[in-house]
Amino acid sequence: MPRGKPVNATAAGKGLPPVHLWNPPFCATSTCESPATERGFYMGTPIGRPALVRLFSTILKREDGKHFLVTPVEKVGIRVDDAPFMAVEMQNEAGDGGRLLRFRTNVDDWVACDSGHRLRFEMADDGGLTPYLHVRADPLGQGDARALLRSG
Repeated sequence: MPRGKPVNATAAGKGLPPVHLWNPPFCATSTCESPATERGFYMGTPIGRPALVRLFSTILKREDGKHFLVTPVEKVGIRVDDAPFMAVEMQNEAGDGGRLLRFRTNVDDWVACDSGHRLRFEMADDGGLTPYLHVRADPLGQGDARALLRSG
């Protein structure tokens, strides 16, 4: 099995917070961004601490096509360029039912491409196809990861 945390666990091994149950009042729109890169930005500056990016990823919620960072008492809007997560590594494994693709996200979650985490393709502006993998299986359908793999 790939190293890294499963998609439904935090770095401490705990489950993700129940953001789908939190409906706090809207506070403001932040200058926080979640671009299609490995780390987010705050006020135009890269967030240099991976643990902080990971923390933000655990309190991410999507409502009506918009993304928010939520706690039980406040909700702050953020900008997401394409998808809130990005696949940075892929592994092709043999499984009982055949081949299984696993993707590691920019926040170090491993996600198996299966019936709960489907891979889909959308037409890109240049006429090509852009792959997306559903990352977080939650009641609100909040998380797609753009399944772009970088060499390096």
